[in-house]
Amino acid sequence: MRTLFSSEVHVAYGQIYVCSDDIHLLEASFAGQRAGLCGGAVPGHLFLVTGTHTGSVPITVELHETDPPLDADLWEDIVEVSFRPVSNKVQLVEWDTGWYPLPLSETSYRVRYHCQGMDEAPNAAGEAGEPAVDEYLLRFWPSPPAPDRVVKETSQAAAYWHEFARKQPPGPTPEERAEAERQAREEEEHTALRREMGAWGGRLPSDRLRDVQGKLRGFQGYPQGLVGLDAALVHAIDTAGPEEQRALARWAAHRACATAGLSEIDWVAGGLVELDRGEPYSPPLDDPRRLRDAAFSDARIPHSHDGTPGLPQVAAFAALFDAAAPDPLKAALDALLAAAVTHDTDWPHLFAEVRRTFPATAIAPEAERNDRQ
Repeated sequence: MRTLFSSEVHVAYGQIYVCSDDIHLLEASFAGQRAGLCGGAVPGHLFLVTGTHTGSVPITVELHETDPPLDADLWEDIVEVSFRPVSNKVQLVEWDTGWYPLPLSETSYRVRYHCQGMDEAPNAAGEAGEPAVDEYLLRFWPSPPAPDRVVKETSQAAAYWHEFARKQPPGPTPEERAEAERQAREEEEHTALRREMGAWGGRLPSDRLRDVQGKLRGFQGYPQGLVGLDAALVHAIDTAGPEEQRALARWAAHRACATAGLSEIDWVAGGLVELDRGEPYSPPLDDPRRLRDAAFSDARIPHSHDGTPGLPQVAAFAALFDAAAPDPLKAALDALLAAAVTHDTDWPHLFAEVRRTFPATAIAPEAERNDRQ
């Protein structure tokens, strides 16, 4: 036998709980039961009734290897229910203040709830510091599911709660609950599917797009990236193939540098030549810190009023780096977004030029249909 908890807990409205989820439903917890005091009809949840309305009561929680002795002579009221946690996080939970972990496995248990002094307990909020007159013992042991039962009934409080339980309509059968859970999961999947399709312009992304999605570069003012500007073009680039993607990445870097007024700067022009040849960049493009220093110190680079390179120039340098990325799809998408940033509101003309220059991107793939929508 292991004692999992033994102390006073705060109760309110005569309630405490054992939870492996966040449900505290009175009627549902006793649905279909004959025994009151401990509601076990909601999976992963026990609803424990106390005599004290509001205050502190002592309770002990034990875990046994087998069915423990009844100890019927020591307790006025005893009930049994079955319980199976729905997660590995089981807690003894107060109504509104605290929780205490109970190390229980996700297996089937029998639960015996022992109560003493329920009729003598104050049926209203007690004064702070008042001694408790009721006490409770909760015992768990591994056991297959079985109907709830009243083991011993003495108090008027227990009689009231047994009558309350017997007035509750039966809850869903395991089959009905499983079907409801299946339908809920299916609806969640459909909702996630619709949300994903909406985020990708009305069609599902390929696995390759999903793979690079979290790795794509972002720019302030473009929260949805290239997909938010032209989702059909993104899907077309995805299906164009790696050679076309690599060529598009190089093209986008050239267009970005030209639009930002950088193409005629010798070391930028040299970098574009190296990009076209597939060669590593020479200084200062070979290192972000050297590039930053060159961008700040070279008077030929347009700067903002505060002396820093402007957004078009920053985006053009990003396009240079992005176009040389190892992944051709990521290189194409990142470099093209950077080029779009250099064009500001004129990006639709840039994308029209992409479609003319790269015919494979001019035809958007047919949107995937999903029969489950």
